[in-house]
Amino acid sequence: MRRTLLLSATCIAGLAAVFWAVPDSWAQRDVVMLEPEEAQAELERATRESERAQARADRLASEAEAATEAADRTAREAASLAAQIQASEADITAARARFSIAQAERDALSRRLAERRQPLVRLTGALQTTARRPLALSALQPGSLKDLVYVRAVLDAAVPEIRQRTSALRAELEKGRLLEQRASQALTALRQSEEGLQARRAELTELETRQRLTSREARSNAAREGERALALAEEARDLDGLIDRIDDAAELRRELAALPGPIMRPADIGGAVVGQGDAIEPSPSPTASSARLAGFQLPVQGRTIAGFGQLRDSGSRSTSLELAPAPGAQVVAPASGRIAFAGPYRGFERIVIIEHSGGWTSLVTGLDRISVNVGDDVIAGSPLGVTGNEEPVVTIELRRDGEPVNPLNYLG
Repeated sequence: MRRTLLLSATCIAGLAAVFWAVPDSWAQRDVVMLEPEEAQAELERATRESERAQARADRLASEAEAATEAADRTAREAASLAAQIQASEADITAARARFSIAQAERDALSRRLAERRQPLVRLTGALQTTARRPLALSALQPGSLKDLVYVRAVLDAAVPEIRQRTSALRAELEKGRLLEQRASQALTALRQSEEGLQARRAELTELETRQRLTSREARSNAAREGERALALAEEARDLDGLIDRIDDAAELRRELAALPGPIMRPADIGGAVVGQGDAIEPSPSPTASSARLAGFQLPVQGRTIAGFGQLRDSGSRSTSLELAPAPGAQVVAPASGRIAFAGPYRGFERIVIIEHSGGWTSLVTGLDRISVNVGDDVIAGSPLGVTGNEEPVVTIELRRDGEPVNPLNYLG
């Protein structure tokens, strides 16, 4: 019996010492802790976005390999790299969410064990005192042997309970070790994702530099187009006015492009009279919009903080979608088109306006750095730039024939 008591006391004391002496090795990194519900939602969102971004990256990489023209191949390679960067950003968000979840579970475990600490300490002290007291000394102390027998009986009943509590404590400590292992794995994944992100950003920067040099050599009218865009920005009273002017200019370009070219002089002038039945068929209206915008995607990954049509503080309804991405996040073209404006604009930091076919126009605001120029042709997923590092907010506004529409209804 004495050996049993001594072993039980030593076991409890050892297990308690192991847990309470464990250093907080998880605080190895400055990771913002989230509430459990928020962390779980962030984990699910980031996992979905990572899978989608990786699928886009694989598809664009395959299209780049199959491209025959150098410019098209380079554009798709850049878009593939941008998608890989977005996948890495989502992986980082997911790793941080996993760490938050593991930390929250570990904190809950610590609180449960702390509640058991004082009773275990008192029980350990009593058992150790009883186990070390000689039986003969107990018999010589005042009181009858009946009291001693009673104490022994109580201890006989308590030992199974002690063993059960010791077993439960072992299980809790094992759970704590598993939680620490999960947190360590999350931190390792976070470091790997960040290293991959830096490497891909460097590769994209190099590719964009080559692409920009090639584009400048191929286009001699880039400066003139940029000057026209700046003139439109100066004439417009606000952002809506700028988009309207750009839409009007785009419509005029489409109408001019749809005009028939000059008729070549035939060799036989006498037989070249065009009859009434030979009239040229008019081209379809260039302003007719397609029902869908092919390949449309959101320009950045992040939480939605303001939806389309949401009531603003000013009392008006929002005509855009506001997203809260990670600092320095990669921003991409939501669909294929032509850059109509790229640069700073009143109170919106740097913005990009893209003309799409079929009367569609998209506006992206909140960029800290822009990597495209006016007149550039982009494909869906082409890199536009990056956000800032101080709580960035990116807005995407989509217009169809000049009317704002909900971007979420047109995701590909």
